[in-house]
Amino acid sequence: MADQYARTGDDTRPTETPAIRWEEPPEGPVVVLLDQTRLPAEEVELVCTDASTLVEAIRSLAVRGAPLLGIAGAYGVALAAARGFAVEEAAEALAGARPTAVNLSVGVRRAQGAHRAELGRTGDQKLAAGAALAAARALHREDAEASARMAEHGLALLDELLPGGGHRVLTHCNTGALVSGGEGTAFAVALAAHRVGRLRRLWVDETRPLLQGARLTAYEAARNGMAYTLLTDNAAGSLFAAGEVDAVLVGADRIAADGSVANKVGTYPLAVLARYHHVPFIVVAPVTTVDPDTPDGASIEVEQRAGHEVTEITAPQVPVAGAEAGGGIAVAPLGTQAYNPAFDVTPPELVTAIVTEEGAVSPVTAGALAELCGRSRQVTI
Repeated sequence: MADQYARTGDDTRPTETPAIRWEEPPEGPVVVLLDQTRLPAEEVELVCTDASTLVEAIRSLAVRGAPLLGIAGAYGVALAAARGFAVEEAAEALAGARPTAVNLSVGVRRAQGAHRAELGRTGDQKLAAGAALAAARALHREDAEASARMAEHGLALLDELLPGGGHRVLTHCNTGALVSGGEGTAFAVALAAHRVGRLRRLWVDETRPLLQGARLTAYEAARNGMAYTLLTDNAAGSLFAAGEVDAVLVGADRIAADGSVANKVGTYPLAVLARYHHVPFIVVAPVTTVDPDTPDGASIEVEQRAGHEVTEITAPQVPVAGAEAGGGIAVAPLGTQAYNPAFDVTPPELVTAIVTEEGAVSPVTAGALAELCGRSRQVTI
C-alpha cells in the first residue's frame, strides 16, 4: 500500500533532496520516496508499507538511478522483515524489478544476507530485521561517501584532461542527488566543477522518451544555480560539430567485466560522436556497478519497456488542457509498433575513463577493472 502527500520540511541546501528515507511512524515502518514521475511539476512523496508497493515504484520509475535502486532494494528487504512479510519472496521480487541495473540486486542481496545471517545465528526475527535495516542504512551512508569521492576524482580528471577550466560538459539522463544517497555520480562531478568556478556550461540532453534530463537534471541544475542549457537528443551532433562540448559525463546502470557500459538509451550515440570529435567520454559510477559476473556487453540484459512510452506523450501528473493527469497523448497512429529499449551498451574502446570512488580507470580494460574491484574489496574488508 502506498500513500501520497506533498513534501514538507525545510530544505537547508538545494542538494539535500530526500530521494529516499526510512521512517518509523506509530503505525509501523515505511520507506518514503520522492516520486520522480511528478517532477518538476510538483514534489510529492510516496509512502511504501510493503515490498510489492516498492517494486511498483521501481518499475514505474518513481524511484530510479542505479545507486538509489540499490538503496531502495536494501530498504525493501528491511521493510519486509520489519513488518513480518516473507523476506525471501520480497527479495526476489525486488531484485528482478529492473534487470539491467545491477546495483538493485546488489543492495537486495546485501540486506538479505544480513537478515539470513542473523536469523541463522540467533533465530530471532526482530534481531534479523534489525540486521537488514542496519545493512540498508550502511549502504545508504556508503553511497553518499562514494558520491563525494567520485566527484573529487572526476573533477581531478576533468582538470587533467582540460587544463584551464571553463569546462563545457554534456550529460545524458539524470545522475544527481535523485539517483544517489549523496549528490550523485556524473552530475556530482559537474556540480563540483561548478562550485569551484570551473563549469562554464552544463549541456543537458532531454533524454527521450521519458525526459529524465529535461525533467530531472534541469531541475537539479536549477536548484544548484548552475549554468545549464537543455537540448533535444538529436541536437547533440550539431553541438559537437560546433565545438561546444569539452567532455561528456554519464552514469552507468551496469558495467561488464570487459568495461562495456550499459546506460540510459542514447548514451552509445554520444560515445560515437565524442570519439569522432576527439572529446573525452567519461563514465562515473560506483564500484558496485561493475559486475564481474557479466563478461561483456553482449551478456548484459537490456530492459525493454512498453511501447506506449514512445507512441504517446505522458501528460504531467497535474491536469493539463486536453488530457487527464497521468494520461497519454497519442503522437503516432493507433497500432504503431515501437522499439523501446531502456538502455544501450557502449563498448570499452569508446570510453575514455571510468571514474569510481576508488579512482579512475583509463584506458578501460578488463584487467584494470578487475584490479580496481580487487582494491575496493580490500578496502571494504
